[in-house]
Amino acid sequence: MELIGIFFVGCGLLVLAGVAKAVRPNETARALILLLPGSNQRSPSYNVTRQAVRVGALLEAGLGMSALLFPRTVTAALVAVSYTVFACITAFARRQGGALSTCGCFGRPDTPSTGLHVVINMVFVATAVALALQPPHYTTLVSLLENQPWDGVPLLLASGVGVWLTYLALSPLAALEAAHRLVAGTTKREALST
Repeated sequence: MELIGIFFVGCGLLVLAGVAKAVRPNETARALILLLPGSNQRSPSYNVTRQAVRVGALLEAGLGMSALLFPRTVTAALVAVSYTVFACITAFARRQGGALSTCGCFGRPDTPSTGLHVVINMVFVATAVALALQPPHYTTLVSLLENQPWDGVPLLLASGVGVWLTYLALSPLAALEAAHRLVAGTTKREALST
């Protein structure tokens, strides 16, 4: 039961990222096309990829909401699968390097893939697996909150703050890290050329 807050953060991020990608699928579509092997020759059309991203994003948001409302074995297992896929895609994108400037996590171009993305995804995988193996005794959000101190308000507030801090770590902090690497690389090249 102690992991339920981390699970709620993971589910909240699924909702946030899913809605963001459904509204703005362009960056995620570009990132996926760049990840496909032989992306120049046989890549699906950009419009088809955008629509696929939009559908997938709505499913992602729906899964996050379902898992929040019904933290059960099945929803926790699906969350674990989802974050496993995200971790694999992010690790692959990092390994590819170069042209991939965004993972498209939140539908914005300023979300470069970082090692922190992989670590956070794996934390959510482990948490979801643990909940799938030993789900909470209360099978709905309402019944779970009713059995928490102060009707679960502190749990919801802490989870909301966790979603916000994790978003900051995955998007603005990742963009800042990428900018730092760019500036450090430019400074190093200038020093070598003088």
